[in-house]
Amino acid sequence: MGSNRYRSGPHTKHRLLFHIVFRPKYRKRILKFELRKKLFDLIKECSEINDWIVHECEIMPDHIHLLIQINPDDSISKVMQKIKGGTSHVIREENPELKEFLWGESLWGDGYFVETVGRNSEKAVRLYINQQNKQVERDHGL
Repeated sequence: MGSNRYRSGPHTKHRLLFHIVFRPKYRKRILKFELRKKLFDLIKECSEINDWIVHECEIMPDHIHLLIQINPDDSISKVMQKIKGGTSHVIREENPELKEFLWGESLWGDGYFVETVGRNSEKAVRLYINQQNKQVERDHGL
């Protein structure tokens, strides 16, 4: 799992960290044993290919919690499309017995929960931003 650090791009310094929760269709409790291990490996592989950092990944029998750091040119919807689409394709291909539990073309239920995660609380960031002009005024005797 990755460290909690800032990353640099050609013209950016960034730390875009998200807490994501998603679940199998019908919230079936199927994410166990070898399937759990395979999912973990697939999520890790997808992250490496796309240059994301997985800070935490907890796979419960009926849902997954993921703390992932992405890049500025990635949208969260594209990240989820890659993770859910890629893992669903491989898991369903390697485990045809899942078809009896999960009708249709996907392992995953529609949608997901996502929340940004920062080092500072919203209140602290608001205060910091609101204090910027006051600090400039103090520094320049205005």
